[in-house]
Amino acid sequence: MNSRYYLAAADMGAVPVMIPLFDRDDATLRAVYDRLDGVLLAGGVDMEPATFGETPHPRLGRTDPARDLVELKLARWAIAEGKPLLGLCRGHQVLNVALGGTLYQDIEAQVPGAIRHDYFPGFPRDYLAHHVTVTPGSRLHAAAGGSTMPVNSMHHQAVKALAPGLVATAWAEDGVIEAIESEGPGYLVGVQWHPEVFESRDERTQRLFEGFIAAARAEG
Repeated sequence: MNSRYYLAAADMGAVPVMIPLFDRDDATLRAVYDRLDGVLLAGGVDMEPATFGETPHPRLGRTDPARDLVELKLARWAIAEGKPLLGLCRGHQVLNVALGGTLYQDIEAQVPGAIRHDYFPGFPRDYLAHHVTVTPGSRLHAAAGGSTMPVNSMHHQAVKALAPGLVATAWAEDGVIEAIESEGPGYLVGVQWHPEVFESRDERTQRLFEGFIAAARAEG
């Protein structure tokens, strides 16, 4: 796990707890979860297509079934109980799958007219690859401070069918969904980029983390 997720949350006032993959021990995983005020799902490898009812595409990358199992459990528990959730890149995709949505396994192969999204490796992690258009009135719009914002981009999977109970709140210029939120009042936000890279110098990213942490404090 990249330490930037932990450091970004800590820098914004959270006390992060790293959760091991208790994929065969629900009791321990649940005991850890019950002590949390919010759940941040970080970036990482591809999700197993079986988690959203598909067979592997030839361009599917490395997967981690144990991580899929643990993160989907955490997400579903938090959704059921209204515990704040923030998903970053892969975590954004986990939120969609947890509620019954699906993913493009490879944007270039499956999205006609797609722009490039996989600016990694070979580019700095803070390279601003493209802009996203943000829905006015959304939680993300409040953080972004406007209707467009530049983002970094290090993914080749993306939300395909949006899960029930979620709304898309940002899109890339090719129509790929770049952010999601819950329809209801609870705090659930997912973004397809990596804001943890920018938090120390970018007010928009700071507001995104602050919103999540404020919701977690209210939960606690």
